[in-house]
Amino acid sequence: MSPVDALQRALAAEHAATYVYGAIGAATSVSATPGLFASVAAAYGEHRARRDLLTARLRDRGAEPVAADAAYAVPEPLRSPADVSAAALAVERACEETYAWVVEQTSREDRQLAVTALTSAAVRALAFRGSPEIFPGIGEHADR
Repeated sequence: MSPVDALQRALAAEHAATYVYGAIGAATSVSATPGLFASVAAAYGEHRARRDLLTARLRDRGAEPVAADAAYAVPEPLRSPADVSAAALAVERACEETYAWVVEQTSREDRQLAVTALTSAAVRALAFRGSPEIFPGIGEHADR
């Protein structure tokens, strides 16, 4: 697999994360759960920024960035703060797994981008999980 292919997979994950966080954000309340709302809003912004960074990096290499799907599966239900936190945690875990894989598939600047993204996803997951995870993104070694 080429580094461009790996970055395309990361971009696809960011498209999905951005979409799902949009839906999750609609299920949060700044007045009822301000901390959760702030965490969701920050995660949405970070995923959008990383999506834009990956898009630019791929274009700089002469590749056509993978397009977003028309829709993505949104975890349900999203009726309570616990539901919202669980959905956000699922998004971050999916990103952790994707970026752990990208770390393996790339080198140099691309690997650094993936390590940074993996670390960021693990920190965001902490906000939704409440406790740290051992080896985030590596399912068989993760402390779930």
